[in-house]
Amino acid sequence: MKTAILFAAVALASVFSFAAADASNAQKQHDVNFLLWKVNEDLRDDKLKGIAASFNPEGDLSHYSDGGHAVHELVQEYKDHRLLEQKHWFSLFNDRHREEAIMLFEVLMSCKDWDTLVSNAAYWRNIMNEGESVYAIYVTAIHHPLAEHVVLPPLYEVTPHLFTNSEVIQEAYHAKMTQTPSKFKSSFTGTKKNKEQRVAYFGEDIGMNTHHVFWHMEFPFWWKDSYGHKLDRKGENFYWVHNQLTHRFDAERISNYLSPVDELDWNKPIVEGFAPHTTYKYGGQFPARPDNVEFEDVDGVARVRDMVIIDSRIRDAIAHGYVVKEDGTHIDINNDHGADIIGDIIESSTYSPNVRYYGSLHNTAHIMLGRQADPHGKFGLPPGVMEHFETATRDPGFFRLHKYMDNIFREHKDSLPAYTTQDLTVDGIVVDNFGVNGALETYLEDFEYSLINAVDDTTDIADVDISTYIPRMAHKEFEYNIDINNKGSKTLATVRIFGRPHRDVNGEPLSFDEGRWVALELDKFWVELSPGNNHIVRKSTDSSVTVPDVPSFKEIMDRTEAALKSGGNLDLHEYESATGMPNRFLIPKGNKNGMEFDLIVCVTDGKADAAIDNLHQLDEFHHYGHHGTYPDKRPHGYPLDRRYDDPRVFHEVPNYKHTIVKIFHRDDDH
Repeated sequence: MKTAILFAAVALASVFSFAAADASNAQKQHDVNFLLWKVNEDLRDDKLKGIAASFNPEGDLSHYSDGGHAVHELVQEYKDHRLLEQKHWFSLFNDRHREEAIMLFEVLMSCKDWDTLVSNAAYWRNIMNEGESVYAIYVTAIHHPLAEHVVLPPLYEVTPHLFTNSEVIQEAYHAKMTQTPSKFKSSFTGTKKNKEQRVAYFGEDIGMNTHHVFWHMEFPFWWKDSYGHKLDRKGENFYWVHNQLTHRFDAERISNYLSPVDELDWNKPIVEGFAPHTTYKYGGQFPARPDNVEFEDVDGVARVRDMVIIDSRIRDAIAHGYVVKEDGTHIDINNDHGADIIGDIIESSTYSPNVRYYGSLHNTAHIMLGRQADPHGKFGLPPGVMEHFETATRDPGFFRLHKYMDNIFREHKDSLPAYTTQDLTVDGIVVDNFGVNGALETYLEDFEYSLINAVDDTTDIADVDISTYIPRMAHKEFEYNIDINNKGSKTLATVRIFGRPHRDVNGEPLSFDEGRWVALELDKFWVELSPGNNHIVRKSTDSSVTVPDVPSFKEIMDRTEAALKSGGNLDLHEYESATGMPNRFLIPKGNKNGMEFDLIVCVTDGKADAAIDNLHQLDEFHHYGHHGTYPDKRPHGYPLDRRYDDPRVFHEVPNYKHTIVKIFHRDDDH
């Protein structure tokens, strides 16, 4: 999340002239903590409560970079009684809800100093819908230079209803009413009669859910560059993050003796149903969907035939090698930049060159899937899990949807020229050895999180500790050993590490072409190679595609208050990014016999790859979330993203190395 500020500081300085030092990091963290603490109740910080009651957002317009335009607009909506009421569900896929949340975001982003920003946040928190406020605060904290070092508390403790089964929430209410400190066991949805439960630990993992929603906050489809910076390669990042989630899900399925998911088809039934077992804080239960539901038109959203037409237009563009802009001119997509354009179109984001013609396949598909339980509004059901980025991956339909979209991207990638030896070789670089220290082992561990913010509250009754615990996947830490012989002078190299299942669910080895497409990026880093032999040891915890778990809300608050009391420095920098898979989730689950897993290291020309300087000196590089320039010029997935006319072209390159390992799973009877 925040590490990308390193890449964009110069660019942002020319856009923003904010007083970044007008409050300490500890004070900023304190303010954000209490803006998000008990979001469905009154503010619990006396200072913020006083500000919310007395602040006039239009009192001094010199504190806004836009002269107060955004705040005028939001105040007028409030005066006209147009804002969504509190104690109501919120969905980003609802046009009006999203419009209001963006209005608040634009007010907060236009604030030139911290006092104005936090005063607006507190004022509007008392007025606007809770879901809209939470969303606007999170996205502002991610993107506003004033909040550079703020660590956002885990969403599963801010809005627990979106992550926790309703049965457990009911038990939490009982514990609060009886003032009984309690810890409840959570389980995944469904029963063993549903084979999809074998992989529920993946789709329902709250760390993975957090990664998914944070990515969409880092790269909002509604983003405008006027907010301060361009989202570099946004469309390609959209493709890649969902490609990786989809193929990781397939890897989990193979380890659990399940076939890879079939892609969604608008003309065929949705085979797997889903019962979410979750309830909105306000608004009823998340709708369930039975097995084998045929797609129906959704009133006010889209017809099934509309989705088929949009699909065909995108595939026609890929076949022709260009997309048509609104003005009728063409954009060539037969190049590395093509996936970026197609991603902008498929989502679609504000970067799409022709929304009217190519539509919004991804966003509309999420709504279509989410509404199939009540497509005509007959029962007045609230949105389904697919209409929230926090909950979408709980539904197996999510991965079928993204397998379908991933195959569209594959059509594009396979239409590009095949890689040749010249595209891959780095003169004088030879990888002599590549392996892993020790056995790779996965296991389930219990993870506990707080439910204090799940229950209704009053200042007259003290809080009691209420929490839940749920099994989650983890693995033993491991190290890569890489020996690289540099036959030339000192040079900068990019080291790319991929992994993929060696065999399919039937035990047959995957072909090279299938294997390279489902490969998972495990790490990417830059290193200076000295002449001669270079021995590199890389820890799994250093992976650029993963992040550590954010501390609990209570720990963040305790550390913040301790820093404020002592006047010391609050250092939470390692948690400033939540946009990545959890460190414990780097490799897929093994099995008791050991799932064979291909590991591939590709050492490429770091100088030719680098989009910014001194990448080898950068301590932190989170691969899934950036402001400013993306540091790697190569396309995501390079050199496995394109086809090969002959697999030997890949296997005979001296600067690449391949090995087969086994991932074992330790079963502790969870």
